[in-house]
Amino acid sequence: MDMPYPGKVMEFFVSPLGRDTWSGTLKEPSADETDGPFASIKGAQTRLRYLKTRPPQLATPHTVGGIAGPIVVWLRGGRYPVQEPVVFGPEDSLPVTYAAYPGETPIIDGGVRITGWETTEVNGRTAWVAALPEVAEGTWHFRQLFVDGKRRSRPRFPREGLFRMADVPGMPLPAGWQGGGYTQFACADGDVAPYRNLSDIEVVYVHFWIEERSPIASFEAETNMVTMARESRTCLVGSHGSQLADYYLDNVFEAMTEPGDWYLDREKGDLYYLPLPGETPETTEVFAPRALQLLRLSGRPERDEFVEHVRFHGLTFQHTDWRHPGENEAASLDAFTLPSGMRLSRGNHAAAGQAASDVPGIVNLRGGRNCAFEDCVVRNGGWYGVVISEGCSGIRVVGNELVDLGAGGVKMNGAAAGEPDVLRTRLNRVTDNHIHKAGRVFHSAVGVLAMNTAENVIAHNHIHDLYYSGISSGWVWGYAASTSHDNIIEKNHIHHIGQGLLSDMGGVYLLSVQPGTVVRGNLIHDVEKAHYGGWALYTDEGSSHIILENNVCYNTNGHLFHQHYGRENVVRNNILVFGDEAMAAYTRIEPHIGLTYMRNIVVSRGAPMFHHGYGENERRILSDLNLYWDVSRTSPVLNADGKGENARDLASWRALGHDPNSVVADPKFADLENRDFTLAEDSPALALGFVPIDLSDVGPRPPEDRE
Repeated sequence: MDMPYPGKVMEFFVSPLGRDTWSGTLKEPSADETDGPFASIKGAQTRLRYLKTRPPQLATPHTVGGIAGPIVVWLRGGRYPVQEPVVFGPEDSLPVTYAAYPGETPIIDGGVRITGWETTEVNGRTAWVAALPEVAEGTWHFRQLFVDGKRRSRPRFPREGLFRMADVPGMPLPAGWQGGGYTQFACADGDVAPYRNLSDIEVVYVHFWIEERSPIASFEAETNMVTMARESRTCLVGSHGSQLADYYLDNVFEAMTEPGDWYLDREKGDLYYLPLPGETPETTEVFAPRALQLLRLSGRPERDEFVEHVRFHGLTFQHTDWRHPGENEAASLDAFTLPSGMRLSRGNHAAAGQAASDVPGIVNLRGGRNCAFEDCVVRNGGWYGVVISEGCSGIRVVGNELVDLGAGGVKMNGAAAGEPDVLRTRLNRVTDNHIHKAGRVFHSAVGVLAMNTAENVIAHNHIHDLYYSGISSGWVWGYAASTSHDNIIEKNHIHHIGQGLLSDMGGVYLLSVQPGTVVRGNLIHDVEKAHYGGWALYTDEGSSHIILENNVCYNTNGHLFHQHYGRENVVRNNILVFGDEAMAAYTRIEPHIGLTYMRNIVVSRGAPMFHHGYGENERRILSDLNLYWDVSRTSPVLNADGKGENARDLASWRALGHDPNSVVADPKFADLENRDFTLAEDSPALALGFVPIDLSDVGPRPPEDRE
């Protein structure tokens, strides 16, 4: 492990066998047990704060109090249980690395192991049951359970697929996005019943690009009317508002029928679990979370007080719970830092924000500078893995695995336009991370979300198995002033997102005016929408002055590229293969140059190359030097309107002023069916100026190759 500072290294040790009253200078307890390692990170913190205030012993450029040079606090392998986050403040600013001792795995654990199992019968199945007095007393309530390191699910109904609301009183169709405040819907016969502990059951309904979640307040069997405890944020519709919302029920005791299901009876204090084959109470580790958050760097940027030069290397963070950002019961949530402009609502809305933007992080940084979170693991959690919020700069989130999360992987956010400059967030690196199995609670969460933030590098990440976008950059709708600019999104491998649950998503989703932002060299595939908007590259409302180049995108059930509206975006030298509805679309044409589309290889399987109708001599799209090919026909459809009608071939498309030098030709890929897009030496794309794309270094790199 490279140290970022010169000078003699001071070493301290932390161990589950240690004591915070010891010196921490020994890696294991002494034979007479009078000295040894610390027992906790807090113990090491306390010692370093003390040394920081002592007179200097050795004058060097990096002397701070009694500390000369960098520090390593080695954490020995084992479990370090916590029930509240370990907090670092400006007083902890030192060149210090908290690192896993070589060859060992220290775990910061927010859970407790459940023991004392007995057997019982649940819905005709043999189950384990454990009595938890704190739950019965109302002092502990958890919504997640992890068995041998894997998430187990509360019983869901239906087990697969979704129900659809049958009626919403007072809400005629079609209905738009705006609105909300609804608390009732009628279900179809048999979809909801007067279940046990009805108020502990949550309706999770999905529409557009978000999910909403609300406990059931009551159910009238005679009318099939479901009353929810929380108001909806928007109308209870799906698709474009032409149909009612789809939903499922979470935490239904009567649906507990499959191995791996679990249920917490809050009234009785009993935890039930249906074991998988081979699991026994004696050998199976079952953990329930006690903590919501595990680590917090809390600077005070508005006072010019920052947490600086603190690193975490090789640590594992696991077992946290979740609470909804608007839950009235969660008074403790006031301590958590939310995105700029967001506050924990004491209202009663059922939705998190778009992209789960108001969900905090298991690891949360505010007012941090030149800190790092490297080669760590965040798993089995309820919120975003890592959040970099207001006033952060020079933060490195590199080489981590972020897996099995309630929300997304990494979220960055800072001051919006008009807010204090000291709260700006910029110059951070999120690279070489593996982000997967996310959005398990907040389905609309994003792999990497960069909101009001600039000059960041988001690169070489592997992002998959989410229900919404892979990477999202920008956070202003329309052409209003934005603090997002000069973000580099490159060499990421993004795939199997959406998975048919939500709509209006992108492998890379862009929002707002953000000059200098470049999306290049990414591999994006298998994007599956629910109703509309399964796109690989997506420039949404007002996205402007962005370059998207050298990306390889294939297999979406929408388009490969979609621009809603924007100014002077450039899409060039990309390979776009097999979009089910079309290869590209530009929805809202405005009286300015919105898009330059040049030197792309576009391969279809029957879908048009451009979707939506474009007017006579429409020159708001500058399209040329592209290669078009349709494997299902010799003459591809260059353009069709929103209904797939009024098709134009290349000649009639050119008559509108588009693609005067583009060609229809086989690009001569090495193996199209197996997605090997290597070009033959005589590929006609090369004659158009297309530059071959090297995908050999896409995704996480070995440590020695990272920047």
